[in-house]
Amino acid sequence: MVDGPPAQHSREHRHQRPPKPTTWYSVLAQTVAWTIAGILFALILVLVLVPRLTGSTPYTILTGSMVPTMPPGTIVVTRPEPFASVRVGDVVTYQIASGQPAVVTHRVLAINVESDGSQTLTMKGDANPSPDLKHVIAKQVRGVVWYSIPVVGYFGAIGSSDTRSVAARIVGGGLIVYALYVLIAALVRGKKPQRGHRGADDNAS
Repeated sequence: MVDGPPAQHSREHRHQRPPKPTTWYSVLAQTVAWTIAGILFALILVLVLVPRLTGSTPYTILTGSMVPTMPPGTIVVTRPEPFASVRVGDVVTYQIASGQPAVVTHRVLAINVESDGSQTLTMKGDANPSPDLKHVIAKQVRGVVWYSIPVVGYFGAIGSSDTRSVAARIVGGGLIVYALYVLIAALVRGKKPQRGHRGADDNAS
């Protein structure tokens, strides 16, 4: 009868560590990380990818004229629509002066037919007591509000336009990197073999 050398198995067992038990705070941390990653991906999708793919433009509501529907800090995504398709009740983003970058987002109160046969819009903020002073012509209309996201616009309303542009790119890039890190780290942890499995196989041999 030949005795097998037990030293190798004992050495294997000395290096084996039992798997760490899952704690409530590790589960909470992973849940929070996944939640943050999900929110970031959703924001990137609805504020960057969807507008670019559809030719829409996001704008930030800065005043209280559309309270309570669209309070300050709301981001509205405006989709181009033919002027003839605009209807009473639509929320429209339009240039304050034709050809100028400053815009306002208000609701269509009435559609007018001018003396020359052209159509114009009477606009009004939901919280304003009276309509806008000037009728809006087709050239001024940037589009009809497609959807809106509250609060997010506050982060883009800080600082000058140049500062906001740079900051938005830096923060956006950082959020994307963080979201990818969380996703990849979770996938790696899920594929990592559990410690102790090798020791169990050695014992069976």
